[in-house]
Amino acid sequence: MSARLHALHAAGQSLWLDYIDRQMLSNGDLARRIAEDALTGMTSNPTIFEKALAEGAAYDAQLATVDAALSDREAFFTLATTDVRHACDAFRGVYDKTQAVDGYVSLEVSPDLARDAEGTVAEARRLWALVDRPNLMIKVPGTIEGADAIRQLIADGINVNVTLLFAVEAHARVLEAYIAGLEQRAAANLPIDRIASVASVFVSRVDSAIDKQLGTMAVASPAQAGTFTALQGKAAIANAKMAYRLFQASFAGPRWAPLAAKGARVQRPLWASTSTKNPAYRDVIYVEELIGPDTVNTLPPATLEAFRDHGNVRASVTEHVAEAERALAALEAHGVSLQAVTDTLLAEGLASFEQSFVTLLSGLARKRAALAS
Repeated sequence: MSARLHALHAAGQSLWLDYIDRQMLSNGDLARRIAEDALTGMTSNPTIFEKALAEGAAYDAQLATVDAALSDREAFFTLATTDVRHACDAFRGVYDKTQAVDGYVSLEVSPDLARDAEGTVAEARRLWALVDRPNLMIKVPGTIEGADAIRQLIADGINVNVTLLFAVEAHARVLEAYIAGLEQRAAANLPIDRIASVASVFVSRVDSAIDKQLGTMAVASPAQAGTFTALQGKAAIANAKMAYRLFQASFAGPRWAPLAAKGARVQRPLWASTSTKNPAYRDVIYVEELIGPDTVNTLPPATLEAFRDHGNVRASVTEHVAEAERALAALEAHGVSLQAVTDTLLAEGLASFEQSFVTLLSGLARKRAALAS
C-alpha cells in the first residue's frame, strides 16, 4: 500500500508530514510512518499546534508542571519544543542515514515577529538551543525582514525552513539570503557541509485566489467566459514550476561552485499547501505535477493517504515549462496580476498564522487557569 510513497521518494522528492501532535509521537504512529511510508520529515505551524492543543488532554500533565511565572508564550514553547524534540529523535535515524539531507522537523518562530528581523534571529537562536537537536529546522516567514534573518541564521549554522513563499520574486530573495549566509559562514572558516534549508513555496492557495478572480471575470464578460475558465487551475503549478527553474539556476555557476566544493547543500524547494481546495480538481494534483529531484512535499495526513491510494509518480516538475510560462503570461494579459495575488496571499497567510497563535495562547491561558484551580 505504500509503494506509491516509496516511488515518490525514489523520484527524488522527500515526503514530509504537515502535522504534529503528542499522541502520534507516543502511540507508535509516527515511527510506523517513518518505517513503512518513506516519511523523512515533519513540519508544524501555529495552526497545527492550535488544533493539537485544543483537542483532548494530551498536554495537561506537562502543562500542570510549567512554572506559573512563565508567560503563556513561554509555556507554549515549553510544550512545542518538547514535541519537536521528540519528533527530531524519531527522525534521527533518517537524518543519520541520509547524511543530514533529510530527517528534519520544523518549528516556527512567533508569527508576530514576521516583520522583525532582529526579533526573529533572537527567538530562532533561543528555540535552536531549547530543542538542541541537529535535525531541527527553524521556520521563518519569507518576508523582506525574514530574508535578513535567514542570512544571519544560516551564517550561525542554524537550519532554516522559509515559509509562506508565494511569489517567485520572494523565492529569489530567500535564495540569495541562503547563499549569502553560507558565504558569510565560509568566510569565517566555519563548516557549511551540514547546514540544511528549504524554501516553502505555497501552491494551492494561488489557484484558489486566481480561480475566484477568473470566475468573477467570466460572469462579467460572458463572451470571454471560455477563455477565463480555461485558465482556471493553471496558475499555481505554473508558478511552482517557475520557482523550480529559479532553484536550478541559483545552484549552478561560478558563485555556487566554491560553496559546493566545501560541501554546501542546495536550498531545496518545498511544496506546501498541497491539499486540493477545489473538489473539481484531482485530490493529489499538487503532488503529481511537482515531482522532481531535490524537492520536498509536505502533506497533511489526508492528502498523504490519498496519494498512497491512487497517486501517480513521474518526473513532472520540469515538464511543460514553456506552457506554464504561457499560462502566466495569459493571466497577466487578461488583467490578472500574479504579483497582486501573491502579495495578498502573503498578508493573509501572516494574519492567519498570527490569529492562530493568538487563539492558541488564549486557549492555553484558560487551560492553565483551570489546571491551577
